[in-house]
Amino acid sequence: MNIKQLGWNETLQESFKTYEADGFSVGRIALEHKHMYRVFTTNGEVLAEVSGKFRFESLSRESYPAVGDWVVLSIRENEGKATIHAVLPRYSKFSRKVAGNVTEEQIVASNVNTVFLVNALNNDFNVRRIERYLLMAWESGANPVIVLTKADLCQDIEEKITEVETVAFGVPIHACSVKENTGLDQLKVYFDDNKTVALLGSSGAGKSTLTNALLGEEKQLVQDVRDGDDRGRHTTTHRELLLLKSGGIIIDTPGMRELQLWESDNALSHSFQDIEELAENCRFRDCSHKSEPGCAIQSAIALGTLDENRYQSYAKLQKELAYLERKTDKKAQIEEKNKWKKITKSVKRKK
Repeated sequence: MNIKQLGWNETLQESFKTYEADGFSVGRIALEHKHMYRVFTTNGEVLAEVSGKFRFESLSRESYPAVGDWVVLSIRENEGKATIHAVLPRYSKFSRKVAGNVTEEQIVASNVNTVFLVNALNNDFNVRRIERYLLMAWESGANPVIVLTKADLCQDIEEKITEVETVAFGVPIHACSVKENTGLDQLKVYFDDNKTVALLGSSGAGKSTLTNALLGEEKQLVQDVRDGDDRGRHTTTHRELLLLKSGGIIIDTPGMRELQLWESDNALSHSFQDIEELAENCRFRDCSHKSEPGCAIQSAIALGTLDENRYQSYAKLQKELAYLERKTDKKAQIEEKNKWKKITKSVKRKK
């Protein structure tokens, strides 16, 4: 494989210089197994696992390789295996909180140039969900693009696009149909110059069908949506990096019906700039936007210039982020304590 076809660039080369001088190789994570990784390298695919030192020094899940990461390797060519010694700095990462009560970051995809936020134009169309995905996309460092699939099932496409435009300021929006082969060419430009695009969306949004269409082959399994509500079954069960024949990289991800936020304070202001600009015009600086006189937000809702559902979504996301921040602070204290425990144990062993 040509390393540039995998998305290699000058910034990554600069980060790799020291390791290269020491005789290490480099590769990109294509698939994550339970304790193993499938890695694309210039010599083909290898199966890799992290070194003992890497495991010892890693304090959290975030430290471990994720799909899309560039990793430093020592390769055993005769075995088709390798050891991962380090992860090169990520220039973007799409993260969410892991499912359940654990406060931990899960990196869905890294080193992504563009994020396709995929939403179907059927009964599962959901603007509030698009808001949430946009929030995470802005935080990731990649450029969001909204892709509305299954256009052949929608009778009011322009109306739906207008609805999305009210929550996606300046974000490109594309409607397409794989079944009718429409709108796909306009998506291919995002892969130019071996760029990486990640597909994100809920089950049944059509990510796997879209991936197959862009790849030009039936690579990903596709399942029908449920009758009645158009909601999908989980088709893709893991994140995977795939190479397009025409150039460019696509990362398909499992459907995420519940996308729990992870560190999106700055992105909240970006995604809801209309609400935050209104709030600056409230009579009171500490306005709670409930019943205070001179509240610009409540006034806009009453006049119909601000959708009340959009404001409720903003308020809900604010509370969620505040709760996550409190939990993260506690987790950071525990991690710091564990780090010093490891250091103390290491010093004692040397003595």
